[in-house]
Amino acid sequence: MTTATAQPFPGAVSDYHGFTRYDFVVDGCAAIVVAPAQPLTGTPWVWRAEFFDAFPGIDLALLAEGFHLAYIQVGNTFGCPDALQHWDVFYAALTTQYGLAAKPVLEGLSRGGLYIYNWAARNTGNVGVLFGDAPVCDFKSWPGGKGKGDGSTEDWQQLLQAYHFASEEEALSYPLNPIDNLQPLAAARIPIIHVYGDADTVVPHEENTAILERRYRQLGGEILTIAKPGVGHHPHGLPDPSPVVDFIIRHLGLR
Repeated sequence: MTTATAQPFPGAVSDYHGFTRYDFVVDGCAAIVVAPAQPLTGTPWVWRAEFFDAFPGIDLALLAEGFHLAYIQVGNTFGCPDALQHWDVFYAALTTQYGLAAKPVLEGLSRGGLYIYNWAARNTGNVGVLFGDAPVCDFKSWPGGKGKGDGSTEDWQQLLQAYHFASEEEALSYPLNPIDNLQPLAAARIPIIHVYGDADTVVPHEENTAILERRYRQLGGEILTIAKPGVGHHPHGLPDPSPVVDFIIRHLGLR
C-alpha cells in the first residue's frame, strides 16, 4: 500500500512505450521500474522474471490499467537459490521504500517460470497471482532436454553451476522443481494462469504446464490455462491480452 513516506524511484529516467521508466541498482543488480500514468489504489505491480521488453503486450496492458512493472537482472541463473536472495532484497525495497503492494503478480516468460515458482514457494504470503507465459516448470525438460524437448546443452551446464550441483545425477533428483513443489502454493490459494503454444518443442506443454496444471488441481488449487493452437515457443503473449489482464484484476479484487 502506498504511504506518505514512500520514496520516489531513483536512477535514470527514460520513456518506455509512453510510460516512465526508472533504471537503478538494487543489491548490486540492475533494476527497472516502470510507472503507470495513473497508479491504481493500492499500487499493484507485475514483477517480470526474465527477458524484459520481450513480447511486452500484456505488460503494456497492465501498465495502462495502472499497474507498475518491475524487473531485476540476476543473470542467466534459472531461479537458483542465489538468484532468489537478490529477489528477496528487491521485493523488500519495492514494498517498504517505494510503497508498492505487498502481493505482486509474478510473471514468468519461458525460463522465467523457474524464478517465479521457486520464489513464490518460499514466499507464499507475498504473491497475488502467478502468470506463466510458456513457462519452464521442470528444468529436466528445459534446459535439461531429458524428455521430448529440444533442450540446451550450454544452458544445462550453466544451470548445474548456478545451483551448485555436484553432478548431473544430483540435478535430476532435485525435489524442488515447480512441478514438484506446488503444495505451498495451493495451501496459500494462489491463483495461476498460463498461456502456452501446443506445438512448443522448446518447453513442451506435456512436460511443463500440463503436469503442473493436473497436479495443482489435484491439490485444490485454481489454475486457468490458455492454449494457442499450432503455436510453438514463439511468439509469446496473446494477440488480445484481455483474458490475462482480466484474470489478474479479478483475482486481486481490483474489479
